[in-house]
Amino acid sequence: MRRVKPEPIPAKVQESILDAAVRAPNAGNLQDWRFLLVDDAATKAQLGPLYRDALARLFNGPYREVRTAPAESGAPAMLASAQYLADNFETYPLLLFAFSTDPSGASVMPAVWSAQLAARAHGVGSTLTTVLSRYHATAVMRIMSVPKTEGWRPACMVTFGYPSGRWGLAVRRPAGEVSYRNRWGVGTGLDLAAPRWEEL
Repeated sequence: MRRVKPEPIPAKVQESILDAAVRAPNAGNLQDWRFLLVDDAATKAQLGPLYRDALARLFNGPYREVRTAPAESGAPAMLASAQYLADNFETYPLLLFAFSTDPSGASVMPAVWSAQLAARAHGVGSTLTTVLSRYHATAVMRIMSVPKTEGWRPACMVTFGYPSGRWGLAVRRPAGEVSYRNRWGVGTGLDLAAPRWEEL
């Protein structure tokens, strides 16, 4: 959910988001994570140009072929949405940066996803992105005074905000087309043709 309102996220909702993050499973219960909330306009003003540069690099590098994908693939809409985030970066009311010393992200990513699910339960949309970590990790750490000597690295950033429009079900290939049982290519035996989100 990239198109969101600039209105602040209440403290109680932020508390729920962070509490959900630290409840996530993690390797060895080492809790190899740190979370940094950003809602300061001056900090966002420093990060915004870096984010736009990082997205441009992504679009001109790894996403070059995605940019020429046909409309029916959904790629043009996704790219437009990603560009919207870059163009409006400074208006997002809350950013969450996740840091870890584990380069695999195996522990911090479940924590981030838990935070996103908690946000959704409060009607707050979110988007996970790694482009700042990929292209401007050192600058991100400098801007937010992350100690260099402790091994922390930015894993990702998540934007949070109340949706400015319709919040529909994400269009995906049915689970039955990408899931198997016991052997590759063998059907699951489950009725997976229709989405189950509304049943939750």
